[in-house]
Amino acid sequence: EEGLVADAIAQAVGIDRALGALMPEDKVRAIRDLRATGDVAMIGDGVNDAPALAAASVGIAMGAAGSDVALETADVALMGDQLDRLPFVVGLSRQTRRIIRQNLWASLGMVALLIPATMFGMKMGLAVLFHEGSTLLVVANALRLLAYKDTSRPVLPTPTRHE
Repeated sequence: EEGLVADAIAQAVGIDRALGALMPEDKVRAIRDLRATGDVAMIGDGVNDAPALAAASVGIAMGAAGSDVALETADVALMGDQLDRLPFVVGLSRQTRRIIRQNLWASLGMVALLIPATMFGMKMGLAVLFHEGSTLLVVANALRLLAYKDTSRPVLPTPTRHE
């Protein structure tokens, strides 16, 4: 019956292939088989999911209902049980990575400019002013993450209540 549930959910969200009613060792085997062809994400919430979460390229634990073992093993812990928030999490993490790179280049670039500039006569006070200004720029750039908006569509269909 669990296989039927997996098939029904897969069909509802447009997934071609679903595996259901797997034992923990079967989940690990399935993840390893899939990893032979590329990266694999595994989403789970229980103790029996922990080995598969560890075997996946990215393990995602459902935090609110998840077991401590699953939360410790996973790379990402969602603190709620809403899978439709997963695209937002992925988008936010990608934006965070871009901003971290920008901030590293800005801060390292400023240091690369200021060291020779002070060696060739720039006053230390002015160099400190430029350095602190670049620090404020990096902080302001990072604060842009607070304005990140979810532009994705929900992954799972909205449940409807039939009465």
